[in-house]
Amino acid sequence: MCGIAGFATADGSTPDRRLVKAMADTIAHRGPDGEGYLIQPGIGFGHRRLSIIDLAGGAQPIADEREDCWVMFNGEIYNFLDLRPDLEARGHAFRTRSDTEVIVHLFEDKGADAIPLLRGMFAIAAWDRRTRTLLLARDRAGKKPLYWFADSRGIYFASEIKALLVLPNCPREIDPAALDLYLAYEAIPGTGTIFKGVHRLAPASVLTWTPSTGPRIETYWRADWCAKTTLSYDEAKRHLRELIVDATRARLISDVPLGAFLSGGVDSSAVVSAMAECSSGPVKTFSIGFPQQDFDETKYARLVANKFGTTHEEFIVEPNAIEILPTLAWHYDQPYADSSALPTFYVSRLTRQRVTVALNGDGGDELFGGYERYRALIVRGLYHAATTPGVRGLAERLARAMPGSSSAESRLRKVRMFADAARGTLDEFNLRMFNHRMFEAVERKRLYSQDFAARLGSADADRYFLELMVESAERAGSDPVDRALWTDTQMYLPDTLLVKVDIAAMSVSLEGRSPLLDTNVMEFAASLPRSWKVTARQSKKILKEAHEGILPHDVLYRRKMGFSIPLKHWLRGELYGYARDILLDPASIRRGYFRRDVVEHLIEDHRAGRRNNSTRIWALLMLEHWHREILEGARARTHHVAV
Repeated sequence: MCGIAGFATADGSTPDRRLVKAMADTIAHRGPDGEGYLIQPGIGFGHRRLSIIDLAGGAQPIADEREDCWVMFNGEIYNFLDLRPDLEARGHAFRTRSDTEVIVHLFEDKGADAIPLLRGMFAIAAWDRRTRTLLLARDRAGKKPLYWFADSRGIYFASEIKALLVLPNCPREIDPAALDLYLAYEAIPGTGTIFKGVHRLAPASVLTWTPSTGPRIETYWRADWCAKTTLSYDEAKRHLRELIVDATRARLISDVPLGAFLSGGVDSSAVVSAMAECSSGPVKTFSIGFPQQDFDETKYARLVANKFGTTHEEFIVEPNAIEILPTLAWHYDQPYADSSALPTFYVSRLTRQRVTVALNGDGGDELFGGYERYRALIVRGLYHAATTPGVRGLAERLARAMPGSSSAESRLRKVRMFADAARGTLDEFNLRMFNHRMFEAVERKRLYSQDFAARLGSADADRYFLELMVESAERAGSDPVDRALWTDTQMYLPDTLLVKVDIAAMSVSLEGRSPLLDTNVMEFAASLPRSWKVTARQSKKILKEAHEGILPHDVLYRRKMGFSIPLKHWLRGELYGYARDILLDPASIRRGYFRRDVVEHLIEDHRAGRRNNSTRIWALLMLEHWHREILEGARARTHHVAV
């Protein structure tokens, strides 16, 4: 697990070592254990190392025997020991026992065709001196990040955008369409970023660049959601558990201490149970809690910890944790509004005090159907089959006439939302019920200043989601739930959830590993019939039933809470004044994005209990902190290099 940065020059000139080092230094938190550089005509690589495997011999960048091919990467390859014997049989000589050297020899032999052979999480940069070819690649799920931009002078890449921002030629113009996407979905999805001209390489993609061709991008893997398994349900349950145990065992390879995040939910508990099965000693587990019981899952985490005899530690987050927001904004590079980044940062910091590697349950909701929206899709189908358009219109009017509620989690609010959304098309229903929705289109339009609305033009964040839903019909078939699951694996999982965990963990030099995002698990989950995953009454059916008798019943079948913080309470109490001070500051208003009266109305409506605006206020707070830390802060000025 590391940080990578560098660039290739179009004219073959030798990169300035100071620039490459400045890029790598900016992401030193990703790799505090060492640094390495390749500076040659045409290429500059900078690497920061977090030592996990082959502590003495795994330094990067690393070359083949003739130093024709060079590789550096961020991540772990779990099948490198399986790949190595064939490479040795073909005459390759190894100087280390690291996974990086396996990638080098594969690249030397196969070029871009080497990438599909790798099982793991990775962002790879590979240079072929003979052909002056740069290859950039990301893992299938999108665990490890990689950003890039290109101009007439070359191509530039890094694990984090802030490493690109040290370059004087890095684009810095804010993209209004990206800001609209952020306010709609709490993060910026897709291959664009907040900066026009700076791109994110998509998961399961390979970018190949030469001075004559420029960048070319290809997708090397897709899970098949249309071909369903021929196993019986009982056989599939057993096989799923076997795959999870196998994926977990592969992720226990380490030369440093490791543990696990344990939320008390099904996904992380399943991983901890597999760790306990594969480990000779007690597993180390770590949890985060809150004083408010509605948001605290620590009692369920303790049930699992006691069941498997783990060495368990907890940390309680108080409202004064808001002081960490400037640090979070700096680490996340782009505006990022998933408030669970806060507890994720704290549990990462707690965990890093004890271990260097932590396993987690990421991916379970998106692969096996953990969100309420999936069950709502089934209910919508039943509702449409049993009613006429006229009846649905009447139901919507009756729902709207019901008294208001201050709680975003109230049943009444959900009834109103469902009745309203159910009148639209299936794809519009998905958009309205999207679990991670922030400002709806009409709310964004009301919020924007006249000047920003003009800059935005015809761009519309809703179109991004709706176009994905259209593609889902081709990729995932006709079942509405499978289409929604596929969409979330393309959007929410890589662009929000995995970004959250990677940045929070790497900010404290902690490696996170996700067994449920193993390629074998992902492909098998895609092959399962929808009815085995989600019904109108139950979510994650097969995952839960595969762990009956293994996990406590109260953990398997309790109400889903999610990894969230008590924002609505904080912003009506201790943080009310803080939000006003930040968002109504004249400097914030002068940015010209929003109408001051609408921002103030959001804050006051929330405090008065007329509406839960906590996630919207949080999104505006994180945007303002991003401006201050990334574009204007002392750290931004310190890391900029003028040449």
